[in-house]
This record gives sequence, structure tokens and C-alpha cells, in this order.
Amino acid sequence: MSMNILADKRTRLFLVLGGFFVANAIIAEMIGVKLFQLETALGMAKADFTLLGQEHLSFVLSVGVLPWPIVFIMTDVINDYYGVRGVRFLTLLTTALITFLFAVLYLAIHMPPEHGWWITSSSEQGVPDMQAAFAAIFGQGMNIILGSLTAFLIGQLVDALVFRHIKRLTGDKRIWLRATGSTLVSQLIDSVVVTYVAFWIFKDMSFAMATALVMTAYAYKFIVAIVSTPLIYVAHALIEAYLGKEQAHTLRQQALARKSS
Repeated sequence: MSMNILADKRTRLFLVLGGFFVANAIIAEMIGVKLFQLETALGMAKADFTLLGQEHLSFVLSVGVLPWPIVFIMTDVINDYYGVRGVRFLTLLTTALITFLFAVLYLAIHMPPEHGWWITSSSEQGVPDMQAAFAAIFGQGMNIILGSLTAFLIGQLVDALVFRHIKRLTGDKRIWLRATGSTLVSQLIDSVVVTYVAFWIFKDMSFAMATALVMTAYAYKFIVAIVSTPLIYVAHALIEAYLGKEQAHTLRQQALARKSS
């Protein structure tokens, strides 16, 4: 019976798309503790501007934003072929897995470290205390955990609903509109929720500073969403080549007709 399920191309496609969705979301959570300077990465001079009365701002971002375009592309493709229920299932599964991840990391951090060779094993690389380094990298604060999980859950569900609404209005045409439009809305919500929950509510950051950070982060996400639009068409072309145009079209129509509840 299980072999018959795996032999079905539609099932295998869902597993592949879902695998990329889940993996990239978890990777983003794992690496999100590091910040980088966007202008330096692009070989540009560091920006220095004032926004909402907050001076000397620049584009400092979490490296967690790097895999997120893949997550949102997968969200839109899954929505197109498997409907809101498919996206909702993967979103709830991923949220549960990320929660489990943080629980395991908490346990790992608080396990008594080996104080012999391991604790100083990377001192020549500038890490004198491996336990402190391990805790600093993997022990993200509760504010970050709650902010990122809340933003992920709300952002993904909103993305799926906006995508479906636009698709109902446009039918199977204008892929760019439903994909990019839903991503721009959900990315805004994601930026607002994660920043306000993690820093304004739990870390007493001023509302003006939190809002300024939201605006700079969203400016980056807005540009990336636009630039990533052609990848949606590449994904559709690959899926049609795998399933065949007729079966791919049928799957999209079934996803549109299927109720989201």
C-alpha cells in the first residue's frame, strides 16, 4: 500500500515541495541569530539614514532572511497545486517541529559539558569556551523564539489565504500577481509581528525604533520578493515537465475548487 502511495507522482511532488518548505524554515530559525550588513555584502558603502527620528540606521539583517524566499516560493507553489489545506498542514507541522527543535536545543545546552578536551578544543580558532559558544549560538532568547514562531505561523496562513483570494479572482492566469502579491502582504506581517513581539513587547524597545527596523527589513524583503518572481515560473515549468501539462492543470483546478476548511 505504501509503495502505491509513493508511486503516485502527485504524492512525491508534495513530499519534495514540503521537504524544501520545512527544511528551509528550520534552517532559517537555526541561523537567524547571526546579523549581517547588507550593504557590505553587496560591496556598497554602509548606509546612514534617519527614520522616524531614529538616527544612524542601516540595513542590518538576520541571515535567517536568506532561505526565506525559498519558503515563500514553496508556499505559493504548494498553494497552487494542493490548496490552502496543503499549506496549512505544512505550516502547522513546521511550527511543531521548530518548537520541538528549540526544546531539544534547550536540553542540549543544559546538559553538563565535558570539561576536559572539548571545552577548549577550539581555542586556537578564537573560541576559548565551547560551552559558552554553544549556548550563545543555539540558546536564542525566548523573545526571539516567540516572535519568530508567531510571525511564521501568522504570515504563512495569511499568505495562503491572500494567494487563494487572488487566484479566485484571476483564475489560473497571472501567476506573478497571486504569488508576489501574497508574499508582499505576508512578508509585511512577518516583519511587523517578529519585530514587535520580540523587541517592542518583550525587550522594551521603543515603538519608533521597532517600527524603523520593520521598515528597513521590509524594504529588503519587498525587493527580494519582486526579484524572486521569475522563480515561480521556473517552478511551474519544472512541475509541468514532471507531471505533464494536463495533470498539472487538473491538480491546480482541484486545488482551487477544494474548500480551505
